Amino acid sequence: MGKIMVMDHPLIQHKIGVIRRKETGTKEFRETISEIAMLICYEATRDLKLKDVNIQTPICETTVKELSGKKLAVIPILRAGLGMVDGMLKLIPTAKVGHIGLYRDPKTHQPVKYYCKLPDDCGEREVFVVDPMLATGGSSVAAIQMLKDEGCKSIHFMCIIAAPEGLEAMKKAHPDIDILIGALDERLNENAYIVPGLGDAGDRIFGTK
Repeated sequence: MGKIMVMDHPLIQHKIGVIRRKETGTKEFRETISEIAMLICYEATRDLKLKDVNIQTPICETTVKELSGKKLAVIPILRAGLGMVDGMLKLIPTAKVGHIGLYRDPKTHQPVKYYCKLPDDCGEREVFVVDPMLATGGSSVAAIQMLKDEGCKSIHFMCIIAAPEGLEAMKKAHPDIDILIGALDERLNENAYIVPGLGDAGDRIFGTK
């Protein structure tokens, strides 16, 4: 079974308060999204495996810790997920980056793939799927299924704000993956926006309406 973590770190809570504000402009919103992603990534990578390595310091020989095991991949769900990538790469600069593009069919309301480009060895990597908002869960469920179909076995999902409805959909469809959430909100409204939420994350990251 995968783990579900809702962040309680004071810095994450404070920064989420900043991006919730209606008056927060595009530049500050984009920068803060990136900072929150970095902080959640710090928690998400807590269980990465380490190995002992002998090195020479300016003083003497010693043994230090170094990451071992699987290499990492960051997969944003387009387009809002792009806002989380830079913050994560500051912590794990050697990670490869893939992209998954989905849109919701206006008639069926089901997610439809329009773009998918993954690292060739994605199935051998520790994969972090990122999207600022987990609302209905449709896109996230579909994206993770696409990764499983491509042979990915070690998958984590990171979001900044989630609705209970989206979390339940993810747990039902993919009970095996870890889900890391900055804040778990109250509910979805009739337009499938998270309440209290922060509006449309993609529009606020990229300054579009």
